[in-house]
Amino acid sequence: MFAVIKTGGKQYRVSGKDVIEVERLPGGVGEKVLFDRVLMTGDGKKTEIGNPTVDKVVEGKIIAQSKGTKIFIQKHLRRKNSRKKTGHRQLLTRIEITAIKNPKPGKTDGS
Repeated sequence: MFAVIKTGGKQYRVSGKDVIEVERLPGGVGEKVLFDRVLMTGDGKKTEIGNPTVDKVVEGKIIAQSKGTKIFIQKHLRRKNSRKKTGHRQLLTRIEITAIKNPKPGKTDGS
């Protein structure tokens, strides 16, 4: 079974035991995270597409909090002898997906 989740303004296709890197989420190593914005689920026979979300929850465990690779930005103005070089490292969270399941009965989705 797979699911398409939305977090940090991006969409990720995940299934059980997958390891993904998303933008920084609060929490420490070993803590559990829940993704309730599930856009689509499916297996080999049946696909369920949400409008905008489906009634499923993807559960994961935080493996590491880290930084991404450095991206360099350089600005240059011609004939001015003006150069500016900066860099950026995105804060990332590495998550292992543990389960894709139905939420508890009686819970309402806030989206």
